[in-house]
Amino acid sequence: MRSSWAIPPDGSGPPGPAAEPNGGRDAVAEPDAAGSAEGAEGTEVARVAGVDLHLDLARGLGGRGARGTRAALIAAVRGAIRTGRLAPGTRLPSSRSLAVDLGLARNTVAGAYAELTAEGWLTARRGAGTRVAHRAAPAPARRPHHGPPPGLPGGPRPLHPVHELRTGRPDVTAFPRQSWLTSARRALTAAPARAFAHGDRRGAPELRRALADYLARARGVRADPERILVCSGFAQGLALLARVVRGDGGEGGDGGDGGDIAVEEHGLPFHRELLEHTGPRTLPLTVDERGARTTDLDSRPDLAGVRAVLLTPAHQFPTGVALHADRRSAVVDWARRTGGLVLEDDYDGEFRYDRHPVGALQGLDPERVVHLGTSSKALAPALRLAWAVLPDHLVDAVLAAKTPAEWTIPALEQLTLADFLERGAYDRHVRAMRQRYRSRRDRLVTALAERAPGVRATGIAAGLHAVLELPAVRGESAQRTETRLVRAAARCGVALDAGDAFRHPDAPAHPLPSLVVGYGAPAEHGFPAALDALCEVLADRERAGPGGAGAYAPGGA
Repeated sequence: MRSSWAIPPDGSGPPGPAAEPNGGRDAVAEPDAAGSAEGAEGTEVARVAGVDLHLDLARGLGGRGARGTRAALIAAVRGAIRTGRLAPGTRLPSSRSLAVDLGLARNTVAGAYAELTAEGWLTARRGAGTRVAHRAAPAPARRPHHGPPPGLPGGPRPLHPVHELRTGRPDVTAFPRQSWLTSARRALTAAPARAFAHGDRRGAPELRRALADYLARARGVRADPERILVCSGFAQGLALLARVVRGDGGEGGDGGDGGDIAVEEHGLPFHRELLEHTGPRTLPLTVDERGARTTDLDSRPDLAGVRAVLLTPAHQFPTGVALHADRRSAVVDWARRTGGLVLEDDYDGEFRYDRHPVGALQGLDPERVVHLGTSSKALAPALRLAWAVLPDHLVDAVLAAKTPAEWTIPALEQLTLADFLERGAYDRHVRAMRQRYRSRRDRLVTALAERAPGVRATGIAAGLHAVLELPAVRGESAQRTETRLVRAAARCGVALDAGDAFRHPDAPAHPLPSLVVGYGAPAEHGFPAALDALCEVLADRERAGPGGAGAYAPGGA
């Protein structure tokens, strides 16, 4: 039996399930002579309209009697098609069903259907019912625009960016579908019966073992499977740890009553917001060419209540610098001395190009450092698989912080990733993507040197993004310059980020403007066009400046 569908009276949303009068018999198309239940408009699965079409006949009554009622019905159906409430291909109820629902004579409804069919609004075929014609698709409403077309300077901003160059986005078109499918089949075939029950709140044992082997080999993490927690994304792991830190601070530990978390002065706003929503206050650590100034944890009075510090030591986000060895040692010493916790965000540690791999900070002290990783950058964000390697003394506390809704992660995805890791498919994919992203990085640097020589790309030794340092503009703040260029890029269909967007609210503003450009997201065939569009925006920046030509002052305002 095929479900019938009701059209919302205001046309504001998709059709929803409706009651099925007569057991749903009116919603089933009878096969025609060729044995097909498809209409003349093609072979797609038909949308079926139920008897409740919410047609307002009162506003369309143009006269008395059957003729006036038929005209009102015709006008109501035309209006529903024009506005898109009745989509092309939708199968309408039979004339008998609609007549009963509206309290009309069947001949009145049949006559209305016949006239709408003659006008081209509907199609009718024996055995396939009456449907909305495909050529009756409503034209999208357009607001008049008298300026340049979308995508050109001065034109309207496209609803969706043509070129996605924001950070944190990998090339999802490169997802290894066939290899992942192989692992999914293998995992499903070999899955033990327990995999289909309520699982271990730490995650599937198979995945935790595979992660322990991989992280030890590839990142230098000292990982025991019993201390690995599988999460539904990095954010879940961070939120759980924030709850634990808040609990420690609230119990009057030697950090006082704050339970504060120190974060790098430049980082993802989402992470700061998540931490503060959970409870702890965030305080910014200065970042320079040697990474976060972790020595400030001992010297700054405002950091005295800090119970944990969130760092991106392998590749600081977004500046791209690696945490210097002295500062790595300093933060671990601070954690040992104070009982604090270091949260290591290893968000894209696999992708390095011009330097040797930077080992995980967790390897220096597994009891004071939590290693957080994710499959989002290497594979795809939609997998929602991340992990936290916990100190032994935190395992029970973090599990206790989980709400019932967070207890388990879908088992088959976990088993698939475990197989993907164990048979080396993850390593092969990372190597292939490393070559692809390095090539894009090189093309970006070359294009900037040729077409925007005043722009300097930094933080490019690893990762999926670059920071573009721009000349200062006389009479304009760095933040205003960034905002203007981001808006100009958006009008040309290019989505990118302003450098100031990643600054902690309590950190000082940078004197020079910058843009943060992600080169991971575009598909391989689309990257040249994205790069060209970016260079066009940057080449036009002087013309768009408030002072016109010559308004830029390299090295300062």
